[in-house]
Amino acid sequence: MNWITNFVRPKINSMLGRRDIPENLWIKDPETGEMVFHKDLEENQWVIPSSGYHMKISAKERLANFFDDGVYELLENPKVAIDPLKFRAEKRYVDKLREDRAKTGLEDAVLAAQGTIETLPIVAVVQDFTFMGGSLGMAAGEAIIKAFETALEQKRPMVLFAASGGARMQEGTLSLMQLPRTTVAVDRFKEAGLPYIVVLTNPTTGGVSASYAMLGDIHIAEPGAIIGFAGARVIEQTIREKLPEGFQRAEYLMEHGMVDMVVSRLEMKATVARLLRMLLKQPLVEVAPAPVEPETPVLPVPEPTQQAEA
Repeated sequence: MNWITNFVRPKINSMLGRRDIPENLWIKDPETGEMVFHKDLEENQWVIPSSGYHMKISAKERLANFFDDGVYELLENPKVAIDPLKFRAEKRYVDKLREDRAKTGLEDAVLAAQGTIETLPIVAVVQDFTFMGGSLGMAAGEAIIKAFETALEQKRPMVLFAASGGARMQEGTLSLMQLPRTTVAVDRFKEAGLPYIVVLTNPTTGGVSASYAMLGDIHIAEPGAIIGFAGARVIEQTIREKLPEGFQRAEYLMEHGMVDMVVSRLEMKATVARLLRMLLKQPLVEVAPAPVEPETPVLPVPEPTQQAEA
């Protein structure tokens, strides 16, 4: 026990009225090293204002920023068997699930909701990478399929935000079976002629990138997002060649025709709404520019007269 740290310092701080400063008050830009105030970053949808670097954002925050006025209705995730294989590695699978649910406040890696964007009714699905790396298991697969069925029943477009490291190894083949099941759900949705837009966020890899994440009518990527099946290091070791600079980044994939556009998170809502109206053959909604306050006229100061000087 450190007597000075654990007893003397807290006693002095309490006498002087000092308060503990939160550790996350300032956040460091991974690219430039610039320190950004946490509140400013949160208000900017976790995009660094100076560099445009897109940090990870939780599923609930993304939905709140995406839907009109932050209002949406969550779809209840279907119930599935927990730990059907009784998997255990360094810790039991059920213990890992319990930890991630307490940390994120989510039941699993997928959150589905319905609401409006620029008055257009849609269904949206968001994968949260902080929940076991956004891995696709039975619960996530069932949630995605139910979201497609809900959108199909209500004849609403679907917008899916993908973020995943792939299938969930703790569920083995049961996890891999979610890839064809979700693909069938996409096919049924497309047969009804409804739009399906995919937003690829950082990272989107593994089996997810080989299934529903690459089956959209339009694929949008956030700047700098890593998108691919296998990791760059695995590919280099397999082909024994050095990969090009920026390989698997969103900008590289757009240059080579793998994604349709790279859009900032700050412009994502307006871009998706415009694309959906085009796909639905609806008139575009013109957003009125913000009113500009007239500048206060500066009156000239009269020159002093000779009498005043006297």
